Amino acid sequence: MAPRNWNTEHTDDTGPVDTAALGLIPAPRTVAPAPSGPYPLGHETPLSAAPGTEGVARWLRTTLGAATGLPLAEGTGERGIVLALDEELAPEAYRLAVGADAVRLTGGAAAGVFRGAQTLRQLLGPDAFRRAPLAARRAWEVPAVVVEDEPRFGWRGMMLDVSRHFLPKDDVLRYLDLLAAHKLNVFHFHLTDDQGWRIEIKRYPRLTEVGSWRSRTKYGHRASDLWDETPYGGFYTQDDIREIVAYAAERHIRVVPEIDIPGHSQAAISAYPELGNTDVVDTTALTVWDTWGVTPNVLAPTDTALRFYEGVLEEVLELFPAETSPFVHMGGDECPKDQWKESPLAQARIAELGVKDEDGLQSWFIRHFDAWLTERGRRLIGWDEILEGGLAEGAAVSSWRGYGGGIAAAEAGHDVVMCPEQQVYLDHRQDGGPDEPMPIGYVRSLEDVYRFEPVPPGLGEEAARHILGTQANVWTEVMQNRARVDYQVFPRLAAFAEVAWSALPAPADRDFADFDARMSAHYARLDALGVDYRPPGGPYPRQQRPGILGFPREGAPPVV
Repeated sequence: MAPRNWNTEHTDDTGPVDTAALGLIPAPRTVAPAPSGPYPLGHETPLSAAPGTEGVARWLRTTLGAATGLPLAEGTGERGIVLALDEELAPEAYRLAVGADAVRLTGGAAAGVFRGAQTLRQLLGPDAFRRAPLAARRAWEVPAVVVEDEPRFGWRGMMLDVSRHFLPKDDVLRYLDLLAAHKLNVFHFHLTDDQGWRIEIKRYPRLTEVGSWRSRTKYGHRASDLWDETPYGGFYTQDDIREIVAYAAERHIRVVPEIDIPGHSQAAISAYPELGNTDVVDTTALTVWDTWGVTPNVLAPTDTALRFYEGVLEEVLELFPAETSPFVHMGGDECPKDQWKESPLAQARIAELGVKDEDGLQSWFIRHFDAWLTERGRRLIGWDEILEGGLAEGAAVSSWRGYGGGIAAAEAGHDVVMCPEQQVYLDHRQDGGPDEPMPIGYVRSLEDVYRFEPVPPGLGEEAARHILGTQANVWTEVMQNRARVDYQVFPRLAAFAEVAWSALPAPADRDFADFDARMSAHYARLDALGVDYRPPGGPYPRQQRPGILGFPREGAPPVV
């Protein structure tokens, strides 16, 4: 179902709704004029929360209260802002009805009420996104509209790589707020890789004592001859993780932790050399990797490695409870097989297991942890390389190399999250001009992202039901700090959020001009939030990185 043309369909005696002025992003399914209103907010405005919506009320008092200076005292449900549940609605669906006597926000579950609260905040204007009121006696009012809304996909996510460049805890919490503001509901937390291990595991302290620090860092693409010689690192304590997970849960965001196996594991091997292929390489000489790309140093196919990562996961599952984190991402991507081909131990393991080859050995790794997680009430998800050698029975797939892996998995009855590199890798450059900082990959403009379609054309109805949704991926090799992450992510995450939430028409038929007009209001919200986004006219001089080598790819990205 495509969104209606609100300006022509939703009219009455009050006239049409000026959706460009409202600037709602993502686009709701319907916006209509309310028969009465607007509703003024003041110091006497109460906030009433039906049972099950108390958390949303707390968020509103904290967030809108800070921006407006209004107390939003507890009410009785007759007037003011009224939160309620309606089991006839889908869990994330909501209805926001603004009248002269009340703002009534009803959701199918607390998550739906929370999504509606984001719309209410947008209706109040950009200043509602500030942390303190700009004027003590400013007048606030909610426009007279009725919004009915529901998401297209249940999985609407962003993956953040904190291994290549570490973001402090407060920056992670800030990104959860930014996801929530765009009605995204999955935070894929990429915690381990060759360049750093970022989560405290108490039974294996060297993972953070050794594995979270590298001696220096490549500056720019891996072909660059520039280095930052400052030792680099950081990690999240277990209490940091608990705080992040609780903060996400209050915003109805699921957290998907990623612990990479069997590739992308050099940081772990540097801390515990017995995890590597000791019969073909001196693993005691390995350090946390200081450059980018794919390292040949991967886990050995041993019981020692299995028991080690079971121990890691036991602590991970305690930190990421099932209600917030039903999925655990086990990587499975970019695992070179050269060491296994040379390793007598690995070759003996292939013979012992009766698998065909090294791909079968990788599948054995993934199948083991698929069964292990299933026994504990969780689901494994991995990058689409886990299809190689045979996909574990209950595993879901993050389709990153294109649509192909996701199509194969969905047609085989496996659940899929579509995140093709060529379309929604936000580390890819936003423009082809010479001023883009450290340009990586294909040009993916705001409009390109807006025309991304998560469900491949021609996919059968049964297979399409296995598309859980979509996510944008943010790899941070050339993003050294929060400002660089902001620049790459925004404003494109706003376009992605609309793709994931709204029932848009086919890509060629999408009204980008309408979206772009609504972005005029949304840029002001991002300004109020302090987001260092890429301006529509190109980067500011302070955002440029002249002379730092990137890896641009020319032409349109292939559809594979």
